[in-house]
Parts: sequence; structure tokens; C-alpha cells
Amino acid sequence: MSTTHDVFNQPEPLADYNLYAGNLALREALAFHLPGRDEAASLAQGERWGSAEWQVHARLANTHPPRLLTHDRFGRRVDRVEFHPSYHALMAEAVAAGLHGRPWALGPGAHVERAAAFMLFTELEPSVLCPISMTYAVTPALRANAAITQDWFGKLSSTAYDPRLVPLADKPGVTMGMGMTEKQGGSDVRANTTRALIVEATPWGARAEITGHKWFFSAPMCDAFLVLAQEEGGLSCFFLPRVLPDGALNAIRIQRLKDKLGNHANASSEVEFEAASAWRVGEPGRGVAQILEMGTLTRLDCALGTAGLMRQALGLALNHTAQRMAFGRKLIEQPLMKNVLADMALESEAATALALRLARAIDRRDDPFEALMRRVLTPVAKFWICKRGSLLGQEAMECLGGNGYVEEAGEGVMARIYREMPLNSIWEGAGNIMALDLLRALRGGGSKGGSVAEALEAELAPARGANTAYDRCAAALPARIDALADEIEARRLAQDVALAVQASLLRRHAPDFVFDAFCASRLAGDWGQVFGTLPRTVAFDAITARAMPR
Repeated sequence: MSTTHDVFNQPEPLADYNLYAGNLALREALAFHLPGRDEAASLAQGERWGSAEWQVHARLANTHPPRLLTHDRFGRRVDRVEFHPSYHALMAEAVAAGLHGRPWALGPGAHVERAAAFMLFTELEPSVLCPISMTYAVTPALRANAAITQDWFGKLSSTAYDPRLVPLADKPGVTMGMGMTEKQGGSDVRANTTRALIVEATPWGARAEITGHKWFFSAPMCDAFLVLAQEEGGLSCFFLPRVLPDGALNAIRIQRLKDKLGNHANASSEVEFEAASAWRVGEPGRGVAQILEMGTLTRLDCALGTAGLMRQALGLALNHTAQRMAFGRKLIEQPLMKNVLADMALESEAATALALRLARAIDRRDDPFEALMRRVLTPVAKFWICKRGSLLGQEAMECLGGNGYVEEAGEGVMARIYREMPLNSIWEGAGNIMALDLLRALRGGGSKGGSVAEALEAELAPARGANTAYDRCAAALPARIDALADEIEARRLAQDVALAVQASLLRRHAPDFVFDAFCASRLAGDWGQVFGTLPRTVAFDAITARAMPR
């Protein structure tokens, strides 16, 4: 066939670049939280995870999704999930980087360092981070059973990845998941019907036989799970291994894998338990409180993951518009596009700031003030960042036009981001659950470190006097909190607390032109209902230049 035209004015892909080096928002936030930190490890991660080689692994893991094998060819149940080799390569990479349980074996600052790496890895591939996140989050909850913790913690924090379905003793490293929700209850886990019958005392404590089901059972190939089941004392938390200590497979029956909108590289399943062996973790009837220790940390990762996806979507939009010509000049030079890109850059930087601030609160677990901030920042960050992520993903896709909507064998990363964005908002409690958690935190009374409301005031104080719109917002929050009578305005309060904390953080570790633009648009009301409606006084070029991925 003869050549009909030359292909030109099509941007080069965003590949073989350093994810960390160009992320000034993340670098400056890290410098604020961990002064004097060595950036060498982050720069090495950014270089590796931004490479075309690793982008191929991400594409293959998503275009070749997991496959369930319930039986072998002889009719015996195997309940095994098979993955593409690129999935295992990504898992091994995340484990080697210590994104799972490793920070619990390290010293101060480890959780902040891990949070930064988690955001960077999300830009490469977010789906595999589901089992990684659950393995990270399991440690505080698992400590309620000292015997299991003693046997399992060393391998939960190991940097070795081993996907084999073999006994604990034969594995250098393990992963863990959790199972809470059932068909009839969803987030209302107290409606669960799965039953636990205590049958004997063992070195790991009370062993139960679990019978029932879980409607959402993510990463069913993990080595063990924390699950909720009803026993005589109420809803309790149990440790459920895939392989029993004697080497036999536990009675966990994988019914099918979910056909999901996105998150294609990760397996999410429906399971049934047929008198499956499990060991109680914590006190009888305290299962919800016990497993929420884990849920709090996975909510951190929802915020971190969405912030990472927002940064990736912004980077793709900037890369495209900096090369694409339209109407005589590059898209990035067009006034309206300048407004859109700068607006998204503000949103992305504010998300990074809030997510990393929550990571610091988790890192300083013995600090009474940070304990209070964890209670308010966990639901607020999860609620607001995840809500904004989907909107930013759509706007970033529009910057690429039709090319952004096309996947073409998985190479269209923007479409994958867009399908991934809603997940973090739903997983571990959707928006209403987060808003209600904020109300519970604010109404929960004080501690030796004061009340949550007092801690929030102290958190906002350093930025007072820098901007009149910020001052009005911060000054109004205490009265709004005191006046809370019911749940009807809980979402609005969560939004405004998030915006106030984001502005406070930007004042402390971002340039003035970023802080001023954020306050003018998000707090002073000089802004529309969509991205690209910043006031003309904003430093558009400076904000966009600061956000460029290369």
C-alpha cells in the first residue's frame, strides 16, 4: 500500500524519565517532614519505575488479567489464581522496595519514606499495590495475637517475594489480605452471617472452624487473611491461613473472580469457607475494632495511591500539551489550557501534601498530638483526595483529546488511570463512611494530648495571618464543629477541613504563588465548578513549570 500521509504532531510518550526528580511537590514536602533526608534511594526508584522497561510490565500485567483455576484436571479442588509473569515482577519489585510490612521493622521516618515510594510506584502500576497495602496494614492488628505475630512478622517484613502456595516454614516472605464484607451487609459488617465455632486451644490460641462467605475478598492468593466472623461473644477477628501448619490447604473455596471496571492486574474474588481453620486475634466480640486497625492504614494508602495517580495523570497531560501544536502554538501556551493545567497542578500538589502529612502522623505513633491528628486526617484525606482524583483524571484525559480515551492494547495509560480512580474512593469505606468517621473523631472527646478539635486548631495555626481567606476558613471551623447536630453536613465539613489543612501545608512547604493561588480558588471562592476556572491573577506559568514531569 502506498504512503498516504506522514505522521507528525503526535507527542512522544512519557517514558524513560525520573518519576521523583521532576516531582518538586513531593520532594519539598519530604524535605519539610524529614529535614536532611538522603534522596539517593528515591532518585534511584524514580529512575527505575519511570523506565519504558517497567512500563511494559505494567501494561502486560493489566492486559493479561489473573485467571482462576478451581480444580485440576483430575477434579480435585486447587483454588489457585494464575498471573502473568509481569505481575510477579511488579510484586517482587514492590516487596524489594519495602512497600509492604517493612517499615514496621525500621525506625523513625520509615513510614514517611514508604509513603513517598508508594506514591511513586502507583505512577508505574497501582493494581498490584492492593496485596502490598494489606500486608503493610496487617501488623498493628496482628499484634493482638502474640504467638502468630512471632511466627509471621519476620516474613511479613521480609523483602523477599515468594508467590508459591506452600507452608510458612518454606517461604522467605509472605503477604496478607483481609475479608470483611458480605453480600447482605457491605460496609455494615455487623450484619455478617459467617460463623466461627471454637474447637480447640492451640499454641496460636483458640482455633475456630469458619463457615460462611465473603463477597469481596481481594488478593485471594495471599498467604493469610484477617476475617470477621460471628461467635458466641459477638463479631470477632480471625487469622485465616491459605496453607495450614501441617501443609494441607485450608477450606477456602474461591467461587469466582470479580469482573471489575479497572484494577485489572489485581484479583478480587468471592469466597466461601467450609469449616476453614482460623485463629482468633484479639478479644471475642471486638472484631470490628480489631480489624479497623488494619483498615486505618489501608485508608492511608487509598489517599497515597490516588495522589500518585493524580500526579501521573497531570504528568501525562503536561507531556502531551508541551508537544502538541494546535492553532499555531503549543497547547500548553494556549491561555485556556494554561488555566486547566495550573488548576490540576494545584490539586495534585495539595493531594500530595495532605497524604504525606497523614503518613507522618502514622509514623509518629507514640506522639499524643499526632495520634489525634491521625483520627481527623485519616477520614479527611481518604474522603477528599479520592473524590478529587476522579475529577482530575477526567480533565487530564480531556487534555489528550481522543488519544487519551484510547487504550490500544494497554498502551493508553490515561484510560487505565481513569478506570482506576474510583476504586480508592470505594475501597475501605466510601465517602459517607469517611464523613461519619470524621464526626466520630470530632465528637470522641479528649485524651492526654487534648481533643481532636484542639489538635486541628493547632495544626492550622502556623499559617494564620498569611491569607485572609485562609484565616476566615480556619477561624470558622471550631464553631462549626461545636454546632454539629447531625450528619447532614458531614461531607461539607470533611471537604472544608481537608481544604484548610491542605492550605496550611502549602504555606509551610510550597512557594507563595502556589499557596496564594490555592487560597484564592479553593477558599476565597474565586473559582468555578470545574478545572480551568482559576482567576487571572494566578501565576499560571510558574505553577505549570513547577509541575513538569521532566
